[in-house]
Amino acid sequence: MDKQRVKEFAGRVFTDMAGAMAAGMGYLGTQTGLFRAMAGQGPMQLDQVVAAAGLQTRYVEEWLKGMVAAGYLDHDPEAESFELPDEHAFLVASEGTDHFMGGLFHMAPVLMQVAPRVATAFTEGGGVPFTHYGPEGVAALDLINRGQYEHRLTGEWLTALPEITERLADGGRVLDVGCGVGRVCLALAQAFPHADIVGIDPDAGSIERAVALAQEEGLSERIRFIAKTTTEFEPGDGFDLITACDCVHDFTAPQQTLDEIRRLLKPDGVLFVVEPKVADDLLDNRNPVATMFYGFSLFHCMTQSLADGGPGLGTCLGPAGLTALLREAGFSRVDTLPIRSQVNHFYAARP
Repeated sequence: MDKQRVKEFAGRVFTDMAGAMAAGMGYLGTQTGLFRAMAGQGPMQLDQVVAAAGLQTRYVEEWLKGMVAAGYLDHDPEAESFELPDEHAFLVASEGTDHFMGGLFHMAPVLMQVAPRVATAFTEGGGVPFTHYGPEGVAALDLINRGQYEHRLTGEWLTALPEITERLADGGRVLDVGCGVGRVCLALAQAFPHADIVGIDPDAGSIERAVALAQEEGLSERIRFIAKTTTEFEPGDGFDLITACDCVHDFTAPQQTLDEIRRLLKPDGVLFVVEPKVADDLLDNRNPVATMFYGFSLFHCMTQSLADGGPGLGTCLGPAGLTALLREAGFSRVDTLPIRSQVNHFYAARP
């Protein structure tokens, strides 16, 4: 046995456990407003952080020390001060922007709470249904994705499909499959005031939240949200654009659903797909992003599909797997779109 390798791996285990604890402390920083309270304030002493955040001193003290240990905060021992660097605040104290990463921290407790049930599924089969994650799961997904959809969907991503955006500007029809709380539909409605926009999702709680958000934004007259699947939905005159953002790998019946999506498209329509950015070759996935996605898969995406009798494609379906599904569903042309992202792949599929 290589003792040096044992030692190095022990260090890796400690590093990974530290990462888990840092994610938990990151959740506390976003949930309690500590990151926001420290953003742009420069060096702060304990009592200043407590006053700015309005929180309990002993908890704040331990959190500050933990975040220094994790490298999230700077510390000056002589001044007894703590500082959230601007570069860090840019990512963790910027909710609603396209660069906010704090939503990831909110997934940590959501996913870990189902770990015992997932462990049981290893021996008994089945999985954890989506409804088990509750409002906290829906809110965490929204925090992760909201800024991307609000700031990049129409202004960056869909510019790769100029013929479609022209149609939407003139009053085309859009369907967002797996719409969740409706952020894609809301962004489309803001950018294309003449378009007919529909969002469908089987989760009634998500649809209820989507309806409320549309009312808050004054867009409820221009968007329809429906708690249905593609099987139950009638196409009418068909859609110019169908979006499936971060959900194809979750489908309980992926082949059937993609068949139905193709049926819902107009003959010259486009299916726009966003999927996690992973490689087809497992050895190319030895990196933090892919590791995170495999965790998301086990504790969320794969298990909820299996819970409903689906194939459990998993978060790391990959480009080859997705393309094969689309081809089998009858899409004659599948293009990978040249959109830059650290975490997403983008595709356009045509009948």
